[in-house]
Amino acid sequence: LPKQYQDNIVFVPFNEPEGNMFGTGQWSYNKVSWLSDPDDYFAAWDSAYKLIKGKMPDARIAGPNTSVLYDQVKGFLTHALAAGTLPDVITWHELSHPEAVRESVAKYRVWEKELFKGTDREGTQLPVNINEYAFNYHTSVPGQMIQWVSAIEESKVDADIAYWNIDGNLSDSAVQSNRGNGQWWLLNSYASMSGHTVAVTPPFPGENYTMQGVATLDQKKKQARLLFGGSTGKGHITFSGVPKKLFGDRVHAWVREIEWSGQVGDSSGPKLLTETNLKVADDGTVTVDFGDGALPKLKESSAYEIVLSPAGKAAKTQTPPVRWQGSYEAEDAAHTGSGYSKNGPEGSTSDVSKFYTSGGYDVGGLRTGSDVTLDFTVDVPEDGTYDLSVFANSLNTFDKVKEQGPTNVFLRVDGRADTEQQLYLPLGYKWVVWDHTDTKVKLTKGKHTLTLAAKSLDGKRVTKGDAIVDRLTLALPGASAGTQVYEGELAWLQGGAQPVYTLPERAATGSGAARLAKGQTATFWVFSPADREATLDVDTLGGTGARLSVNGHDVLRLAKGRSSVAVSLSGGVNKVTLTGGSSAALVDRLTVTPTEGTLKARTYEAQDAVLAGSAALTPLPLATDGTAITGIGGDPGNGNTATFTVTADRAGLYALRVRYSNPEQSEATHYNPDPLARHADITVNGGGMRRVGFPHSFHENNFWELTVPVTLKKGQNTIAFRSEELPNFDGTTYASETFPGVLLRSRYAPLIDRITVAPYAREK
Repeated sequence: LPKQYQDNIVFVPFNEPEGNMFGTGQWSYNKVSWLSDPDDYFAAWDSAYKLIKGKMPDARIAGPNTSVLYDQVKGFLTHALAAGTLPDVITWHELSHPEAVRESVAKYRVWEKELFKGTDREGTQLPVNINEYAFNYHTSVPGQMIQWVSAIEESKVDADIAYWNIDGNLSDSAVQSNRGNGQWWLLNSYASMSGHTVAVTPPFPGENYTMQGVATLDQKKKQARLLFGGSTGKGHITFSGVPKKLFGDRVHAWVREIEWSGQVGDSSGPKLLTETNLKVADDGTVTVDFGDGALPKLKESSAYEIVLSPAGKAAKTQTPPVRWQGSYEAEDAAHTGSGYSKNGPEGSTSDVSKFYTSGGYDVGGLRTGSDVTLDFTVDVPEDGTYDLSVFANSLNTFDKVKEQGPTNVFLRVDGRADTEQQLYLPLGYKWVVWDHTDTKVKLTKGKHTLTLAAKSLDGKRVTKGDAIVDRLTLALPGASAGTQVYEGELAWLQGGAQPVYTLPERAATGSGAARLAKGQTATFWVFSPADREATLDVDTLGGTGARLSVNGHDVLRLAKGRSSVAVSLSGGVNKVTLTGGSSAALVDRLTVTPTEGTLKARTYEAQDAVLAGSAALTPLPLATDGTAITGIGGDPGNGNTATFTVTADRAGLYALRVRYSNPEQSEATHYNPDPLARHADITVNGGGMRRVGFPHSFHENNFWELTVPVTLKKGQNTIAFRSEELPNFDGTTYASETFPGVLLRSRYAPLIDRITVAPYAREK
């Protein structure tokens, strides 16, 4: 390893040694469990430890890495201490329930104290890393994962989410090509916390699947933050001992909900429920109540974030983006037709190996040859256009799904033909892995029936595939929902940047601003529902010269009358950073509004490309013009390429949006499906190559979009795509040679439906 990386590596010689290696099974060393006779395991541990330390004396080694904290681990520690092979980091796994973290860490610390007494280690503690935690019922669900985060943080140990499913998605956090689910945004909010933790007293200490949380106080920022969740119904949150010297007599509060969006479902991030000023009571408390007034009841699948700061004197507060919402379980829907099934129970607190499902049940029957209908009765508060999401799933490798990919169904309102929409339901890597298909429906005030059907109303179109449905959700967006607001004082501040609450003029919203001196930064994590244009406006209260960048590319330098820029955002998560210039800037907020027309986009279909070698046009019904390019790539040095000629009105940086699919999947091993990433080597005008990874999209007919920044000259440009199998780490051998017939590394580029080219940014 290069020296600069060596201190970042921790070696873990054995994984769950009581299993395959030193257990009783077929592949065990001698079919004797080390839990009953540890001699062979201890000898192997000592040998591995000394081998690693002999090669790298400063290497850190972790163990014993058992599947749970067995009582026998105390014997392992006793041996290792005497043999001089004590791990630098203590590891084990907790896969059952969150409270086990607290119990096991407390047990281990007692052992450690006893063993170290009278040695040169007395009074010290080894770092603990629970390097696998949580199961399928927990992962992706903010209301479940916050309970694990709470236990881990309270125990002051490190921990890593278990890898139960597909690789490359950060243990059920990242989805599609650049997006995060609810768990990703929970961890993003967790990473936003700073200062020091403060005590959290839950209503039911030590009880699993109840309200739990983690809280911090940052005295420099004058901010307190709380993340909590895990319960249903009313909730009573009290901040006690609020220091008036920091916050004053009133605090400004932001309350947000981080909803569950499915295991592979995209989330737009924490949703504002309210922004308001609250009085600090005479006893130093601030109270936030859920279910008793302005705030809704708590949902056990959601996590919640509360941020407190000094009240400030903003001109106004943000309006919540959603005015009303409802959720409707598929198992409660009326149904007709043959082939209907109610499936479950799915994952639960008593069966955590299964996947979390809203309500615990789902419904099947929307499949090829079916005539099933599901009728959901809804009652909405007013006339309007509502956002509708269908939480659904199909196994991408299932026989009925293989032909078309996404399963098509028909949505109707009150049985009317003029309301009928054809929806394509999402795919997943296993059954009961939820995503959502989104659309809009116009509804009048009152009750309606929303129907999902396997046949169109006129009978001319039918469902192809096989899907299960968990629930429908409806939401009525607020008037300001189109514009997202990111407050400067809540940004990720680095380099010495700090929030300020005493301002030269009133802030537009929020409680203060971020002060950025030269080189200091404020970073905002901005969501975009699609790869598309949006206008970014930076509201400042003083100072000029700050530099705005989006995903690492400079797009604007702030000056008087220059604070607005149209940018080609990537669908999903965008990193937007302001860097202070020569004159200290007071950043009030960043607003992001979808726009169109400033950045002229040109689209090129698959048939517009010049193809070479095995690259060819293949019919696919969900491609925009009915065909996509296949066969790009192959053996090293191949000539199987696709080249587009595109036009740029001026020289500069452009967003290349690639609509692609990637169906390549290796045979599953154990419980992990094995989809493969593909890569494309992209060159512009024959210049340097840029290698871009394209995640698996579950089917060749399931298309996603990914934005790649490219530099173009004025006029015509060529953009070429090629690929080949990449070598192993030695740079010369190939996996296909070492393991013939075993698909380990793709040699192909993704299927390309179309590309779109638009200027990356332009001032407004």
